Formats: sequence, structure tokens, C-alpha cells
Amino acid sequence: MTGPRFFEPGARVAVLTGQPLDRMLTYAAPEGGCWQGAYVEVPLGPRKVLGVVWGPGEGGFDAAKLRAVTRVLDVAPMRAEMAAFLTRVADYTLTPMHRMLGLATRAPGLLNPPSMRKVYRAGAVRPNRLTEARQKVMAALDEAPGVAFTLKELADRAGVSPSVVKGLVKLGAVREEEAPRDTPFAPLDYRRPGHALNPDQQAAAGDLRAAMRAGGFRATLLKGVTGSGKTEVYLEAVAECLARGRQALVMLPEIALTAEFIARVEERFGARPAEWHSGITMTERRRLWRMAGEGDARLVVGARSALFLPFRDLGLIVVDEEHDP
Repeated sequence: MTGPRFFEPGARVAVLTGQPLDRMLTYAAPEGGCWQGAYVEVPLGPRKVLGVVWGPGEGGFDAAKLRAVTRVLDVAPMRAEMAAFLTRVADYTLTPMHRMLGLATRAPGLLNPPSMRKVYRAGAVRPNRLTEARQKVMAALDEAPGVAFTLKELADRAGVSPSVVKGLVKLGAVREEEAPRDTPFAPLDYRRPGHALNPDQQAAAGDLRAAMRAGGFRATLLKGVTGSGKTEVYLEAVAECLARGRQALVMLPEIALTAEFIARVEERFGARPAEWHSGITMTERRRLWRMAGEGDARLVVGARSALFLPFRDLGLIVVDEEHDP
């Protein structure tokens, strides 16, 4: 894959699937066309399977006999950098490309659109006379301007029954709307000060921050005995990365992904980071996969497999315990 290219409806496209095949399959682009890198649903025998539009398809056969791409998924397309990375890893490890796509799409349910839920916000109407219970609901909304609540969240926050909220919906004082069930990750505060660093730690952290500001690629080995404060030093680099609006990934062995480590990161940035490991649910996997591709998962802490998440703008990779295979 060399870069984004648009394929008109009916054009031949090569699709990489996660099925154990020794080649890509050629399909006709769907109505409305599709971009190179688009995640698509394609027919394969009697089934529908996940695939990625990799490039132009093969010729030499009757186009009328081509099966068409069923639909383009409503997710961020695979970036050219990710496609090149998967190809490089496949060549280096002698791994078939269908296996590489499997690594890059380890979030079951990607073919299904995100489920929706009803949420409630302040409406356009503000009645002059309200009961005490309804006033509590309006006060709860006033305390969190712009925030959308589920029915239970808003009722619990106001200390009233859900029927009170429903009554305000009928008056137009509360607006009911559909929103994706996947909620955003809490914002991270990169300005939040970390633990005080000693002179050696400050020098190392300053070097890492300077490297982040300079941009480009650079590999740095942060060496120190256990308990020497390496984590606090590289969290300074993470803070610089977040300050520049980019995404950061901290990778650890599964055994090191403890609640204590997550709490340490949460203490540093005031919010829990996104997590990727064997202990999260399939729903959380799908949520993180989508939000990494949209750039909304700003800091991911995960096992080594997190490297294959579809980051939109990855600015920093920390390999903690890098000596551990």
C-alpha cells in the first residue's frame, strides 16, 4: 500500500482478509466507491468476512463476474504507515499477511456498527415553574454544562426517579438523543506535576523531552537499577508527547501490568490510561481499537500486542522491561 487512493464504484480492488489464503482477493468497489486502506466487509463463499482494501485488483477476467464489496465499515481507514509496518513485520518474521491482519484487528465485532444508547442533555426550553424534583434535575445539568448523561446517571445525580427526567423531556427542558455506547476516555492532564526528580533524573527527563520537541525518530535506552526512578523519567516524556497533541504507548510484559502500575500512571495524569491486555473485555477491546484509530485514546498502557493498534498519530513508544522477551 503506497498511499490513499480512491477507487470508483465497480473498480477492481485487492482486499486482504484474515482468512488463511496465499493471496489477496479481487472484488468490485461498492456503490459510492472506497479508499485504499478502508476496512470492508466482503463475501467469501456463504460468509461475510473482514478485510482491508490494499490496492488495485487483478485484471484478466470478466469484471461482470466479480463480487462486490458488501460495505465499507465506519471506522478510520488503515494508514499507509501501518500497512508498511505489517508488511515489514511479515517479511522479517516470515509470517503470512493474513496472520498480520489478524494481529492488527484483534477486536471482535468490528464488522458490527457501534451500538447506540439514549443520553440526556439540557434542552432549549426553560420552564418558569418547576416542581422541586424537576429543579434538582435542571440544577444537575447546570453543574455539568454540555455533558450527556444516561437516564440512570442523571436521575441518580439529581436524586430523583427516572420518570421525573422523562417528564422534563416532554416539556422540552431536557433533550433525549442517541449517542454511541462507546464513551470517550477521560482527558489526561499533562500539566499535572510528577514526583520531584533528582539531578540525574532531571537530566535524563530533559533529554527525552528535548527529543520529543525535536521530532523525528530516535531510540533512547534508559538504564538504571530497580527502584532508580526510570518510570518517573519516562512519564516526563509521555507528558511532553501529550502536550504536543500526539498519542503515546507504554508497553510492558503482561505480568508487569498490575493495578499498582496503572494507579501510578493515573496519579501522574489525573485520569486512568487506556488499557490493552488479556484481562479487558471484548467490548473494551473494540472501544479502544476504534478510539486509537480516531486519535481519542491518547495514552495506551498495554502488553506487547498493543503495538498493532491502529494509532492515528503515535508520537512515543516506551518499551518497559525491554530486556524481557
